[in-house]
Amino acid sequence: MFRRQFLQQAGVFAGGLILNSSPIKGFAEGSGPISVGVIGCGDRGKGIMSILLQMPELFTIKAVCDVLDFRLAEARKMGAFTEFTEYRRLLDNKNISAVVIAVPLNLHYAVAIDALAAGKHVYLEKTMTYDIPQALDLVAKARMHSGQVLQVGHQYRYSPLYFRVKEMIEKNYLGKVTQIDCRWDRNGSWRRPVPDPSLERKINWRMYKEYSGGLAAELLSHQIDFINWAFNTHPDEVMATGGIDFYKDGRETYDNVQAVLRYQQTGMVGNFGATCANAHEGYVFKIKGTKGMVSLLVNEGVFYPEPETKKALTTVDGVTGATKIEWNKDGGIPIVNEKLKDGTWYAFQDFFQSISKNRLPASNVFTGVTTACCVHLANQALYGHAVVKWSPDYNFL
Repeated sequence: MFRRQFLQQAGVFAGGLILNSSPIKGFAEGSGPISVGVIGCGDRGKGIMSILLQMPELFTIKAVCDVLDFRLAEARKMGAFTEFTEYRRLLDNKNISAVVIAVPLNLHYAVAIDALAAGKHVYLEKTMTYDIPQALDLVAKARMHSGQVLQVGHQYRYSPLYFRVKEMIEKNYLGKVTQIDCRWDRNGSWRRPVPDPSLERKINWRMYKEYSGGLAAELLSHQIDFINWAFNTHPDEVMATGGIDFYKDGRETYDNVQAVLRYQQTGMVGNFGATCANAHEGYVFKIKGTKGMVSLLVNEGVFYPEPETKKALTTVDGVTGATKIEWNKDGGIPIVNEKLKDGTWYAFQDFFQSISKNRLPASNVFTGVTTACCVHLANQALYGHAVVKWSPDYNFL
């Protein structure tokens, strides 16, 4: 029975939006694409712009904004857009319907609040806010603008691969999950060149606590968010340790971190770590259950069944005898075989649909607040050398 059910569900059940690689028509028939302003033209802002430029039927970039002239010059190479150095002037433009906010983390809240007040739909990069008070208040403000979409940039919620894994968890293919092992490692300082010393904090804002949530916010938040989503949960307590263990260059945020999130309600321990001093493993995401383990990369995933599960899967009966399970050389089953697009592409498909149908996106202010609280708690534990607890005040789902 397990084999039959597994084979019947072997396709990707992510829904038409996720699997449809052709542009979505609609919005308002004949009205043309949604006009967008991009606030923040750093690496992530330009990365989003490159995706939007691949979706001309859905979005048109009308304007860009950045406080750094050389960032605007870089954006200028991608197309002819109206340029601003003050984001409120961009928000005053009545011809812009939606904005992408890709500014330093400490500015997410203020820019998002102003964008909602200006009547714009908002795509807000992760992590949603710098801290918990901002996250809670942004939920309240978003509720006052229910006719506007606020989507948070946790794009793994839109990947066909990650949708499939969520479904596998829901259908109990992994059994009882107790351990989650995540890493996002690199071997590099994460430091950007600075043309003028006075621009150090504006360019290398990730290095400074005043502006940044460090590795927990910039990298590990994606994996933390997926666990919240896949298991409909949140941690009950958070422990963490780390330090500036390699790059003694004046930075304040740690270059080596390890957080342990205890999900008491679901009986799981989540290990989330990152280092800037070794890139061998890179991105690691393992979800371990009594029936099997899922091992994920950004766009690839393999299911490794436990011995009893493997026995059930290799048992052939009259119904499934003609159906083949594909195994890799390590004894695992690839979760998806199709070539996937960048997760941001799928996320902006949903942003378009959410605006056109006036519905809540999959990654929204209510899911975003949960992950923002997790990240802030992880940093409180990390820098405060304490075990911190979840509060019922953070529950919105």
